Amino acid sequence: MADSRPGSGSRPEGGAVPVSRLPERGRVVCDGHIESVTYMPANQNAAFTAIVTDLDVPPSGGKPAPGAGRRLRVVWLGRRRVPGIEAGTAVRLEGMLAQSHGLPTIFNPRYEILSRQEHE
Repeated sequence: MADSRPGSGSRPEGGAVPVSRLPERGRVVCDGHIESVTYMPANQNAAFTAIVTDLDVPPSGGKPAPGAGRRLRVVWLGRRRVPGIEAGTAVRLEGMLAQSHGLPTIFNPRYEILSRQEHE
């Protein structure tokens, strides 16, 4: 999973980088939490989109930590839902980072759920 090429800068050995430290593009592994998800209407092509921010940014409209706040869009094409991906979930994502419509974006990333927000 690690990219050992010199200058890849995607993550330190053995860990993921926060969303705020992602490079402009390339293969990355990052940790963050799902801030929001978007469901596409049935009359549009299937795609499930989530916005991811750093783990230290509160998910419920709280004040972000200093220096935090970079957002990452992840898009699963051909899917209407992704099991376990919902607002408040902490995730580790891996994929090719590109710029799309002004936001860093990963299409069809690998993902690992790190924790979930408890519902009352």
